[in-house]
Amino acid sequence: MIRQRTIKALVSTTGVGLHTGARVRLTLRPAPVNSGIVFRRTDLPEPREFAVAPERVCDTRLCSALEGNGARVATVEHLMSALAGLGVDNLFIDLDGPEVPILDGSAAPFVYLLQSTGIDSQNAAKRFIRVKRTVRVEEGDKWAELSPRDGFALTFRIDFDHPVFRRSAKEMRIDLAQQSYVSEVSRARTFGFMNEVEYLRSHGLALGGTLDNAIVMDEFRVLNSDGLRYADEFVKHKVLDAVGDLYLVGHPLLAEFTAYKSGHGLNNKLLRALMADASAWEWATFESEAETPASLLRLYPQTA
Repeated sequence: MIRQRTIKALVSTTGVGLHTGARVRLTLRPAPVNSGIVFRRTDLPEPREFAVAPERVCDTRLCSALEGNGARVATVEHLMSALAGLGVDNLFIDLDGPEVPILDGSAAPFVYLLQSTGIDSQNAAKRFIRVKRTVRVEEGDKWAELSPRDGFALTFRIDFDHPVFRRSAKEMRIDLAQQSYVSEVSRARTFGFMNEVEYLRSHGLALGGTLDNAIVMDEFRVLNSDGLRYADEFVKHKVLDAVGDLYLVGHPLLAEFTAYKSGHGLNNKLLRALMADASAWEWATFESEAETPASLLRLYPQTA
């Protein structure tokens, strides 16, 4: 049986929010089967919690922000990406502030937290959302689509008019049943441009951004002294974001995701379009190894 997963024990960290600049404590706690991924704001007069869902996305300006039950949590995509990459289905996420800490700007610190406490298989079948037919959304020349697949793969193409991007790979495809999310994707950092910083901060964004938690470029080059972690780190980070944005549906997808210049807003629009069309998807569980696609046995080897 492909089983649901949670973590073995509570684990915490602290950091600053990328956009608020505020210091926040993040605590991850094990959750029972069928709980889903649940955010909880502990700093409010009365703690408020809600489970992730596509319709809870309330802001997609340079992050994915969620709102539910009178509480808001921003910049959830890197943590959600790590949860998807490690196959965590059920988790309570406590925050004493309005934004998930940015840490180093990638999903790797969250992967480390989850692996340090351990992943626990639970006595219930993992529930997948199986895409039955192609769903596509477009905004100008940008587009994103989900199509049927027995597994989860992503193809992403970026297009930025900047010297650094002209020297970097613009497209990436990864089949998560064949390649490692942890080694191939999770360390890719968010990125931005120095000439946008003043504008963003005047609008209350990027107040916590530094060279320690983002790749920053001037008109010609990368300013970080340590350079890039991957030769194709930019497109890999867009894949990382997409993995997290898509996991806001609350369950792993059996699908092929393909996108051109997509971002948080278009990724969410795609999820909403999928879930609004009952003929485009169905629930799937795998109770026995005989009925489980080989790709899923590779993707979830510990729970097969």
